[in-house]
Amino acid sequence: MLDIRVIRENPAAVQERLKPRGGDHWKLIDEVLACDESRRRAETEKQALQSERKTTSKQIGMLKGKGEDTSAIEAQVRGINDRIAALDAESEAAAAKQEDLLLNIPNLPHEACPVGSDEAANPVVRVWGEKPDIAEPKDHVALYEAHGLVSIDDATRIAGSGFAVYRGKGAKLERALINFLLDTQASHGYEEVNVPHLVKRECMEGTGQLPKFEDDMYGTDAGEDGRNNLFLAPTAEVPVTNLYRDTILAEDQLPVKLVAYTPCFRREAGSAGRDNRGIIRMHQFDKVELVQVVHPDHGFEELEKLTGHAEAILQKLGLHYRTIELCTGDLGFSSAKTYDIEVWAPGQGKYLEVSSCSCFAEYQARRMKLRFKDSEGRNRFPHTLNGSGTALPRLYVALLEQCQQPDGTIRIPAALVPYFGAETIG
Repeated sequence: MLDIRVIRENPAAVQERLKPRGGDHWKLIDEVLACDESRRRAETEKQALQSERKTTSKQIGMLKGKGEDTSAIEAQVRGINDRIAALDAESEAAAAKQEDLLLNIPNLPHEACPVGSDEAANPVVRVWGEKPDIAEPKDHVALYEAHGLVSIDDATRIAGSGFAVYRGKGAKLERALINFLLDTQASHGYEEVNVPHLVKRECMEGTGQLPKFEDDMYGTDAGEDGRNNLFLAPTAEVPVTNLYRDTILAEDQLPVKLVAYTPCFRREAGSAGRDNRGIIRMHQFDKVELVQVVHPDHGFEELEKLTGHAEAILQKLGLHYRTIELCTGDLGFSSAKTYDIEVWAPGQGKYLEVSSCSCFAEYQARRMKLRFKDSEGRNRFPHTLNGSGTALPRLYVALLEQCQQPDGTIRIPAALVPYFGAETIG
């Protein structure tokens, strides 16, 4: 979340940074300050009353030592105690409301973030490779049906719409891609971790999925208040980043670089239209995620490197793609700066996002109480970063569509052949 001290010191500047995101989040800053003022006023009055109570209690002792009546002064102390209790309740209520408000305010965009209202304002920062020259390209649905790689009907019988069953060589290709992704990112210095696929509510809050996006998540284990306490992980970002929640790292432990494969679960399966055809948008999908925890002096520098690690996957597979930078109005809730990597899908006639690489600055670390002790012994918040390295099944879609051959077969990229065990499908 945002630093309350920064909000206190220059609320107008914080509001101006938030306005280009769109929406009314910037208006919450005034409410945060009102709660902060109420809480601090209650704490100040409480401290004065505690001092008064201490002095009065000494007087009671002295009077009792002289055998004098102290009932009036004792009644005064009881009144002080009642007022302190009321102030405690007032302070706690203000603090709770302030915390809730801060949890609902997005991160500040990086100063150099392109300003715009939606994805139409996202600039392309680089393009790799050329669009393959394929006459009348088939889409991935026709291709996987022709080769028996994926069955939507089987999945619908099991779980309903928005799911897929990979069969035979289709399942083998999925597994080959996952292993290839993990090995490639391990070669970039990431430690592989295998994490739970269920995460606590506080973990979802820590990385910013809650409270804003709860309706998109699969929750379970509801408490007496009706709130879900466990969630199916929407992305490996949540369990992997939260490995260090409530932790103080030593400065020489930075940077932390982790990679994990997990299935991901999301209720929202996209808008109506062509994206709902095939396996482009699913309730459950596989993804290999990159997470870094770095010194705050290097966060945005490391974002460039992390984005390069994600792009390396597509380069190794020989798949044409482009990288765009998200403008202020398209930026994710917790992110300060984001690059999206979009791979070309000739059967769709458009680019598909396969990776989103972000630096969150201190935002997530502050929510998770993740700190490091610097060389001067001060506890500071590191920067957190993550990126898909990369996501399936859109990578699967692009591979089928870019690697389709005139004879109906599908060419397996050379880098993937050792994992798949064959050079073609069909």
